[in-house]
Amino acid sequence: MRSKAELEADIAGGGRVALVINIRSRRGRLLYGKARRLLREAGVDVVHVFPVTDPTRLRELFTDVLALEPDLVVVGGGDGTVTEAVGHLAHRDIALGVLPLGTTNNFARSLELPMDLPGAVRTLAVGRPAGGKVADVDVGWFESTGDPQGEGPAGDREHIFANMVSLGLSVHVAESVPHALKRFVGRPAYALTAARLLPRHEAFTARITIDGETRELVTHQLNVANGAHHSGQRIARDASPDDRLLAVYRLGDERRLRLASATARHVLTGQWRTLDEDAFLTTAHVEIETDPPMPVDVDGEIRGRTPVSIRLRGNALRVIVPQTFTDT
Repeated sequence: MRSKAELEADIAGGGRVALVINIRSRRGRLLYGKARRLLREAGVDVVHVFPVTDPTRLRELFTDVLALEPDLVVVGGGDGTVTEAVGHLAHRDIALGVLPLGTTNNFARSLELPMDLPGAVRTLAVGRPAGGKVADVDVGWFESTGDPQGEGPAGDREHIFANMVSLGLSVHVAESVPHALKRFVGRPAYALTAARLLPRHEAFTARITIDGETRELVTHQLNVANGAHHSGQRIARDASPDDRLLAVYRLGDERRLRLASATARHVLTGQWRTLDEDAFLTTAHVEIETDPPMPVDVDGEIRGRTPVSIRLRGNALRVIVPQTFTDT
């Protein structure tokens, strides 16, 4: 493995760059041509482009990407596309660059990347004015030990994730939000869908085990975050994908109105809250059981059912970030 400085120097000196862009994402199709042009103008020499037309074949596609032995893989798409890339690039001597072309772009926000395409491309131009740097950040490791019941491919129960594992209402929202609504209104599509589903949603009991101590709670929504954002909003001002911590938190309790008020508080005050508050449990390893067993959302995809085990893998992924990003 090269050092971060060595990898950065190789990328800046004309290293091999592959571009994976999901033209099925919210903005991918519209911005595909512009992204290629901006990269070329910024001096990022892409040796091979992999346009994604069928997201179900992303794993197969990344096998081809890695065969090129690139120094940098630039991924344009939403959180699902980025997470697939993270699963293939973690623990490798390759940097990940992100073009935020999805709806919420949670991981890109956690990396403090510009949300506009020209700004994101400038960050990828390592070694040039306004260019970024190579940092190493944490990822999460997820294992489902529950009965899959058709949730994902058989035996496909272990995953590396970038941003968040979620249980509860958000899983049903992710399954139900209309693609046309996402394309038309963007992030508010999730809030609108949640408001429609909440009156019929049933609370669940979660047993959370950290360091041998088990806590039991009732809620409509439980999250385990590696990143700093949920639904496009910061969860706490000191949350980071580079802090060696998973943040476990619920939104509300068994009362539906509490979920609505907790979500509003999260949206309005997340940028001022801290992980030291009682609302958060921080750890490097958590076990979760629920009653009843539930499907689990891993960065936007259903990946098995509870019970689950979630661990942190510190500094496991190399990424291109702005020079202002604090790399620990």
